[in-house]
Amino acid sequence: MELAKIEALIEAYFEGNTSLAEESMLREYFKSEEIASHLQAYKSMFIGFAAAKDEVSVREVEIPSKSLKIGKAWWYSMAASLLVAITVGGFLLTQPSMSQEEKAALAAFQKSKEAMVLLSSNFNKGTEKLVYMNQIIETKNKILK
Repeated sequence: MELAKIEALIEAYFEGNTSLAEESMLREYFKSEEIASHLQAYKSMFIGFAAAKDEVSVREVEIPSKSLKIGKAWWYSMAASLLVAITVGGFLLTQPSMSQEEKAALAAFQKSKEAMVLLSSNFNKGTEKLVYMNQIIETKNKILK
């Protein structure tokens, strides 16, 4: 088999992009005696895969009955869901809501806040003009001395 093709198949194998036929070609290549020296490390891996394929367990496996555990788990999950629903419902129902007076007070506060911002911006514009007044006063004092 061509060495470049085997190297490409190994790279595709480790990326999980090989078909079953390509994997069998790799297994056959690594069973042979003519393996490139830089690919010798993969030989034991493919031989181990072949040996693992033939392994069979002789141990008895006992499957426990699920009827009791499923019944309890179902009740536990229902109880937990009910507890969560009651907690969320209680939390939502106990949230304080604003009365009509509180809503009116909040609206009045917002309007007064807007008025103060407008007053502050106009006041700042007026103080910018006072800078020129200080220059006029200084110049007048220099002339009159």
